[in-house]
Amino acid sequence: MKDIINIVKVGGGVVEDATSLARLLNQFASLEGRKVLVHGGGRLATSMAASLGIESRMVGGRRITDEKMLEVVTMVYGGLVNKRIVAGLQAKGVKAIGLTGADGDIIRSHKRPLKRVKMDDGTEQMVDFGFVGDVDKVDARLLSSLIESGNVPVVAPLTHDGEGNILNTNADTIASSVAQALAEYYEVTLTFCFEKAGVLRDANDEGSVIPLINEEQASRLIAEGIIAGGMIPKIENAFDALRKGVRQVVITHSDNIDGSRGTTIK
Repeated sequence: MKDIINIVKVGGGVVEDATSLARLLNQFASLEGRKVLVHGGGRLATSMAASLGIESRMVGGRRITDEKMLEVVTMVYGGLVNKRIVAGLQAKGVKAIGLTGADGDIIRSHKRPLKRVKMDDGTEQMVDFGFVGDVDKVDARLLSSLIESGNVPVVAPLTHDGEGNILNTNADTIASSVAQALAEYYEVTLTFCFEKAGVLRDANDEGSVIPLINEEQASRLIAEGIIAGGMIPKIENAFDALRKGVRQVVITHSDNIDGSRGTTIK
């Protein structure tokens, strides 16, 4: 029987708020057994870019990354956010090790080609996302060896192409890809946590959590506009993970990473 591992992805809205982040780190530190934390930081990157006079552009819930924005996200994700989380976990007795995809060649990707994207007005356009990476492979053997040595990987949403280029990569995609790769070695529970209670039927009502979503329901909810924006890639990554061996996926509030509440993706 495979050992159980929890892979937790925390969104940018949580990591930029000191109080929310402190609660998240307390909960994560208390999770027993093997675990991995994948983090975002998009909102902090956006505010940092604005302070530097750099415009942020999003399409379909995903960031367009030009050369200047790539410098910002590398500093924010791989530096400030990652090391803040690592230091916070060390203070709680967790042997955290901060990683990007380039470290140890754990996550290799390729630059995303032009992609047809459905816009908010219903039309479709070809979009150049810039220096954005789509994952090709995850070195699960190296990650598992770090984990079995007692380390807790804290993974930033940056990958590389093997040719010296850092690529911005969606944190949900990183979490899903790591979960899929580690499914060869472990029974994996993947938890996407952020500042909402789960997938909401009404974005303004925290009590409207949809407890269970399958692929047919997800397609309908996307068509109805209930699942929209950044939740769409999160849902897509959840189903991709389940199809490739992950045991369970939960979308929930950062205060509930034990999976006791939220939306279960089936």
